[in-house]
Amino acid sequence: MTQASLMHYLVWPLVKFLVAFIIVQVIVAAMNWVERRLLGLIQARLGPNRVGWHGLLQIIADPIKFLLKEDIVPSSSEKIAYFLGPMLPLIPAFIVFCLIPFGPGPTFISARVNVGLLLVLALTSTGVYGIILGGWASNNKYSLMGGLRSAAQMVSYEVPFGLSIVGVLMICGSLDLVNIVRYQSNNIWNLFPQIVAAFIFFVSMNAENNRTPFDLPEAESELVAGYHTEYSAMKFAFFMLAEYSAMLVNSCLMTILFLGGWTLAYDGKGLTHEVLMGMGTLGGVLGFLIFFTKVMFFMLVYVWFRATFPRFRFDQLMDLGWKWMIPLALGNIFVTGIFVLAGQERLMYWIGLATLGAIVFYLTRKPAKRAVPAGKVVHAS
Repeated sequence: MTQASLMHYLVWPLVKFLVAFIIVQVIVAAMNWVERRLLGLIQARLGPNRVGWHGLLQIIADPIKFLLKEDIVPSSSEKIAYFLGPMLPLIPAFIVFCLIPFGPGPTFISARVNVGLLLVLALTSTGVYGIILGGWASNNKYSLMGGLRSAAQMVSYEVPFGLSIVGVLMICGSLDLVNIVRYQSNNIWNLFPQIVAAFIFFVSMNAENNRTPFDLPEAESELVAGYHTEYSAMKFAFFMLAEYSAMLVNSCLMTILFLGGWTLAYDGKGLTHEVLMGMGTLGGVLGFLIFFTKVMFFMLVYVWFRATFPRFRFDQLMDLGWKWMIPLALGNIFVTGIFVLAGQERLMYWIGLATLGAIVFYLTRKPAKRAVPAGKVVHAS
């Protein structure tokens, strides 16, 4: 291998991965602070506010605390599996960032693969093994129950999660994440022709990350934190790091598949992929900022959901996945196939736009006031 090819295929991609890795870890640490502050604001309390300005140095204090805490290992645990448990969800989440394009141009793409989406799905689906292994190896009934719940939940929602992407692939005709973004910049965001798929993907990615209202594997109120009950110090931190990294990965996928990635364009007009590429470094930075803004929106939606929704019962969670999400995803594939074969993809745009408008109208309309019959006294509760 020549020096030029070594730089092109090994050194430069490794440098870009390390830069992306550092950025991701900074975002994960910052999101931990943002989530705690926003939850405090929504729940009418303060949140972290002692260390630094408005508690901002809490993101430094927490890692120091994890590093200095005593690492307690249960004497009856399966030692090798117990140590591997926190690593298995973390490693795939880091590797995936090599495959995700963060902006236009080779500077923001660590490794471009023509089946990038397939590799991302294959890697992200392995995270459940660490949770199952950690719950089993702890030799704790509550941890085992959390691991079993996680296995059932993540396997169930992996199916609609993958099926929701099929409609996007049928329209875009590529597994390359960059080509999917380019298609949307030259036509319209996939959110409109695939609004049903976007909804299924959005719900499934919440379930995949064990986030509220799908946080059954942790379920603090009934399982004493579930699969990571027996973990402390840095091993516990690895589980949390893997969860937030997986949230970031799914937010990136949602942005790339349904919201046009780093572009702001419709029908080839606006900040398309080609326009941003033609602007050089400025276009690359602008595209990255657009992409980052969209991703942060979904990260904040995670926090909003946690502060708003109560947890499902386990039977409700399974019913939603198997009785509603999977049939709906299969129906979306069938309808998309009919439109694609008929060459009427444009008609799907308008149907999706009308559906989105109807949803917004329904959510924003004010309920009608009920008339009180004459002579009836209404008592304030």
